[in-house]
Amino acid sequence: MQDFSNDKSNLALSKFERMLKTNRIFFFDSEEFEEIIYYYLDNGKINLAKKAIDLGLAQHPMASHLQILKVEVLILENKEKEASNLLHFLEENDPQYDEIYIQKAAILSKNNKHKEAIEQLTIALKYTDDLVDVHHLLGMENLFIENFNQAKKHFTVCLDINPDDYSALYNVVYCYEINEEFKEAIEFLNRFLDDNPYNEFAWHQLGLQYKNDKQLNQAIRAFDYAILIDEFFTGAYFEKAKALQSLGEYKNAIENYFKTLQLDDPSAVVFVQIATCYKELNNNKMAITYFLKAVDEDPLLDYAWLMVTELLITEQDFEKALFYIKKALDIDEENIDYLNRLAEIYIQLNLFEEAIEALKKSIYNGENNLIVYLMYADLLHFIGEYLEAVNILFKAKNLFNNDSNIFFRLSGLFFILKKDNKGFFYLKNALQTNPENVLIFKDLFHYYYHREDIQELIQSFI
Repeated sequence: MQDFSNDKSNLALSKFERMLKTNRIFFFDSEEFEEIIYYYLDNGKINLAKKAIDLGLAQHPMASHLQILKVEVLILENKEKEASNLLHFLEENDPQYDEIYIQKAAILSKNNKHKEAIEQLTIALKYTDDLVDVHHLLGMENLFIENFNQAKKHFTVCLDINPDDYSALYNVVYCYEINEEFKEAIEFLNRFLDDNPYNEFAWHQLGLQYKNDKQLNQAIRAFDYAILIDEFFTGAYFEKAKALQSLGEYKNAIENYFKTLQLDDPSAVVFVQIATCYKELNNNKMAITYFLKAVDEDPLLDYAWLMVTELLITEQDFEKALFYIKKALDIDEENIDYLNRLAEIYIQLNLFEEAIEALKKSIYNGENNLIVYLMYADLLHFIGEYLEAVNILFKAKNLFNNDSNIFFRLSGLFFILKKDNKGFFYLKNALQTNPENVLIFKDLFHYYYHREDIQELIQSFI
């Protein structure tokens, strides 16, 4: 954004706006117009920028830099043909003006003609005094066409000229990272840090690459250097905490997560990480506390609602677990995992019809886990809906083929329904498939298990 903090610039802007209000014409030099135009562009005041351009060109018709600003506005307004015509005129009159080729490249890039944009920027490179800017643009165009090695070269030039160019440093590392060249990225960053040892951003990036390469202790060391240089570097504390968490050092991880909360605004992501560490430390109370802090920050974070539910189930507090799983379902009512967990809680609370409804929705939404189908069938069996249980098991049979868990249940249900022929058919199939699973039949159909003719068949397979 253009700096209007000095008296001269402030005076020019005030003078220009006074001119607009009074319709009087004041004279400005071309540099003043340029500052005024940039100020309006940076603040999104396109119409005022256009007025300043028109007045500027009226007073300085040969000022190429004002013509270029007009091109920028035309590009913003998608008037690319007009912009191109003006650039062609400027090139004929001032072929060594680098901004002409930069703006040509901008139009080409906007139309996904990145190779042609690179050609124009290569011309600009011959004439520019701002090598960093043009190399950065060349790097970005090469990123668009996924020519990462060439992009890396351009961003490296930017760094050679200005080692504090964090954007260029990030992009060089990104080029290594996208190709999973983590060791090469580490070597590059270590070389860079040999010459720039107090660059905290480079230490942070080095830590991230060590993490990518599974060198967690080295990553922590790099993050520590970043923190040593800048004790307020929130990102370094956060990444150090994640590395410690991966190493199982949960208490140290929590301390570093807390440090980020001291330095920055509360964050749902940080609260979730703290809660996860407490969960690993088997401190369910604190884990629940911080998962709830996470959803205070982000009520749509359904994962946190689910984790609170899981912990409350562990604590056998099913009433509260029911409350929180419903919170998760309010956000994602078709989530199969949430519906299955809801069904389990209902079962614990002896609310079997509600559990059946939850499982029904789960299957309707695409659940294809055999255990869920079996749970559904067992509940229907429990409440006496035998035919519906059979229908569910047949659906499971179509999905999971010859599974003895299905056959033993179908057998018992057909015996209950007085269809002994089908009962014996599925019992025989189940025993042929997996005779050891006969205990399922014994548990679910105890009366029939001890029937003499059924025992005779069972014994022939054991």
